[in-house]
Amino acid sequence: MHPIICRIGPATVYSYGLMLVVAFSVASFLATRRVAREGLSPETIFNFSFIIFIFGTIGARLFYVFENAPYYIGHPVEIFMLQKGGLSWYGGFISGCISALIYLKKIKIDALFFLDLIIPFVALGQSLGRIGCFLNGCCYGKPSIFGLYLPSMNAVLIPTQLYSSLALLVIFIVLRFRQDSRHKKGEVFFMYLLLYSIKRFSIEFWRADNKIIFFGLTLFQLISILIFIFAVYKIISLKLTNK
Repeated sequence: MHPIICRIGPATVYSYGLMLVVAFSVASFLATRRVAREGLSPETIFNFSFIIFIFGTIGARLFYVFENAPYYIGHPVEIFMLQKGGLSWYGGFISGCISALIYLKKIKIDALFFLDLIIPFVALGQSLGRIGCFLNGCCYGKPSIFGLYLPSMNAVLIPTQLYSSLALLVIFIVLRFRQDSRHKKGEVFFMYLLLYSIKRFSIEFWRADNKIIFFGLTLFQLISILIFIFAVYKIISLKLTNK
């Protein structure tokens, strides 16, 4: 829709990159306040956010490049052109979680306790980030008379980016309510996995940028099924424990 916000001299401000910065800043700020309420140092969340941002971005980009390997083999320079979009959430989530667990273990903070504190704000950050996808014109939906006209595609498409953004906002609200109520350690985090996997699985039916690979499902739907099963298992396990 509007991939370029403005140009300031030789510099170009891209909507996708700008919304990523806004999403990261808002999520980090709110998470810092929440962590401080639990008596943890704000420096902890700053360091944590920086590590997650770096390794999450690398993982998200590598996963996206892997998905679209034939294109990037022919255009290797574009691998580094993040301003055009092209980040896979699941790739970033996996690499982000690995780096987060290593960092939290190093500073001796219980991982599930900490993840429960910050995960609602991760959902909020995703919600804002999807607006950047809409402005950039990536992660687009299928043609529909009930869609919106995207100049970059010269077509009327389902605004899956906006639907995803709205769904993530709802997930954020649900998680915040759960966070402020009595819950077992890890329950908020696993609820996020549950709700996000449902959201992503559903949205994929409307998206047009991911290939169907198995039984009419995309790679991300298959991953969502695995995460959903894992989340259900963990939540039931928590419910059955007395701790």
